Amino acid sequence: MDGAAPRFTTLGCRLNAYETEAMKELVAEAGLENALIVNTCAVTSEAVRKARQEIRRLRRENPEARIVVTGCAAQTEPDRFAGMDEVDLVIGNAEKMRPETWAGIAKGPDFIGETEKVMVDDIMSVRETAGHLIDGFGTRSRAFVQVQNGCDHRCTFCIIPFGRGNSRSVPAGVLIEQIRRLVGAGYNEVVLTGVDLTSWGADLPGAPRLGDLVTRILRLVPELPRLRISSIDSIEADDALMRAIAGEERLMPHLHLSLQAGDDMILKRMKRRHSRADAIRFCEEARRLRPDMTFGADIIAGFPTETEEMFANSLRLVEECDLTWLHVFPYSPRPGTPAARMPQVEGGAIRDRAARLRALGEAQVAQHLAAQAGRSHRILMESPRMGRTEQFTEVDFGSDQPEGQIVTATISGQSDTRLRAD
Repeated sequence: MDGAAPRFTTLGCRLNAYETEAMKELVAEAGLENALIVNTCAVTSEAVRKARQEIRRLRRENPEARIVVTGCAAQTEPDRFAGMDEVDLVIGNAEKMRPETWAGIAKGPDFIGETEKVMVDDIMSVRETAGHLIDGFGTRSRAFVQVQNGCDHRCTFCIIPFGRGNSRSVPAGVLIEQIRRLVGAGYNEVVLTGVDLTSWGADLPGAPRLGDLVTRILRLVPELPRLRISSIDSIEADDALMRAIAGEERLMPHLHLSLQAGDDMILKRMKRRHSRADAIRFCEEARRLRPDMTFGADIIAGFPTETEEMFANSLRLVEECDLTWLHVFPYSPRPGTPAARMPQVEGGAIRDRAARLRALGEAQVAQHLAAQAGRSHRILMESPRMGRTEQFTEVDFGSDQPEGQIVTATISGQSDTRLRAD
């Protein structure tokens, strides 16, 4: 692999994928060669196990390459990864976004230090915003824009704040200029993304809210056809955001909610800030303001102390909130989190509950798809024969359509997970 361009492996969330794209630019500028960069995830113990497994595979297949490990698992467990014989260098989440880090790595071990294997600082001390912005990550039709990083909350199951640090926001003016460039480059949809999106602005002068950012983007970038929001914490949805949902057709009618559970006692033990009634009330209000609104949600199966009755409340919440797109997470303990010290649910019960949640999710998707028959949708084409509706539903076409463009089509049928259009 001598002289070869670096290769990247990305595990985990959309934000990790965004940051990998940013790292590619930084690594290219540094002139780094013969390296494999693994951008890890720490959201579950299984995610860390998969990262270690991937590193071993990469070493077997690339015995001469330098392996650099970064991301949330590297940030939270640097010594564990440094202890792997396959790993040459471990760098933190802040370090991976700095040009000088990659410039130093490109100069070789003499620059870094013969015995130095870990470059991970205290992520809680990081104050700068998501510094290295990139234009054009995503498909040729949809671009993702990182508006925020980190999280100030401390849910009992979550290790992510210790991998990402406290919340910090990108100023609105910087984001608007970036979105203008993206629209000028031909993107018809922009997705706002972050670790805790609804905390955007709390650290900026005047403490603006996410709704203020959405409103400002839509007002100052009138040529942007579609603006989409990724995962939000519904209890933090501000009045300006709700007004935008009601009155801004260019804001897409799809929200992914960080709900996690449908039982009040479990939510309390998770240290969530909403109740079951709060979640139902938000969904009812959002759908009243925007009748075509669809919801996705994160739900954890088998959180410590969860009884069958408590789990049944999560199942009922899916129907009461009319959730369509479920991300189901079987609970796994993360060392260092309070939930890991709570009485654990037996593994078989966790797997069974996760399977039941997924089955309910599939039924909800089928119901949503069936309701679209005969309806006309504006569909953003991600490839010549596949696009997404404003509600984020995938649509297959029988003939080629202009990739990256928004087409209007009537729904003629469905498969298990997609619509079909004429």
